[in-house]
Amino acid sequence: MKKALEVEILGQKVTISSDAEEGYMLKVAGYVDEKMQELMRSPKPVAKANIAMLTALNIADEYHRLKDAHETILSKLNQLSKRLSATLTEEG
Repeated sequence: MKKALEVEILGQKVTISSDAEEGYMLKVAGYVDEKMQELMRSPKPVAKANIAMLTALNIADEYHRLKDAHETILSKLNQLSKRLSATLTEEG
């Protein structure tokens, strides 16, 4: 069941709704706020209207880098599992 929760992002109160636990929702909102605050503190001035878009792009970049790394690790684990299985079968 979806729960509504009021959070503050970049000094603005926003109501979010999710099936997730409140602690998780706060963690996600805090992460977004932190990323937006980082852009606000950037030495290069960033128009406030662009903060959300740039934050979304930065988070999407992080996501895809982590996803690629995860897929690489899963592939290596799969290869190692096959090698181990083949070795055990040969010795078995």
